[in-house]
Amino acid sequence: MKKLVISNNYKKPAPNRPLTAIIIRTAAGNFCRGWLTGGGLTVPVALGRGGILANKREGDGGTPRGSFRPRQLWWRADRHGRPRTFLAVRPIKPEDAWCEDPADRHYNRPLRLTADSGGDRLTRADHLYDFIVEIDHNTRPRIAGRGSAVFLHLARENFAPTAGCVSMTKPAMLHLLRRLSPKTRIVIG
Repeated sequence: MKKLVISNNYKKPAPNRPLTAIIIRTAAGNFCRGWLTGGGLTVPVALGRGGILANKREGDGGTPRGSFRPRQLWWRADRHGRPRTFLAVRPIKPEDAWCEDPADRHYNRPLRLTADSGGDRLTRADHLYDFIVEIDHNTRPRIAGRGSAVFLHLARENFAPTAGCVSMTKPAMLHLLRRLSPKTRIVIG
């Protein structure tokens, strides 16, 4: 019987180290669904109703093709404890919103709304935005009409298509958050 020899140079996989990259691809036969893979993790995701698009436009429902970085995590502190992550973390407040108006100087940026003003509020009655990973899509430079508010967030129960984001289950999100850092590349396409 052969004896198993383990070299002193052998390193155990480090599940607590940040991921260098995750890859998001379309699932076979359904352009609104996909798979997120990286660091031994493979999870199903919902994509935009327009599928993955190379030429993303505001309102097209497409998930942008490209390589991005996570900027920070927004989370509903009133619903969940602070998750473990290497990302900067920001609790979502009732006045937090995201500007999706290409004519506005705050386009594709977070903003604070008053109780009587409209906008895409980040506090939702459902749980889709309980955890939002902001990515650097259309940020440097910001180009009006090239897409805004592209996030990683929680999926609907039936994995219905998103408006252009990538969504997943809460357990998958929490597992992914433990490994995401500002240096992780998010490759879509």
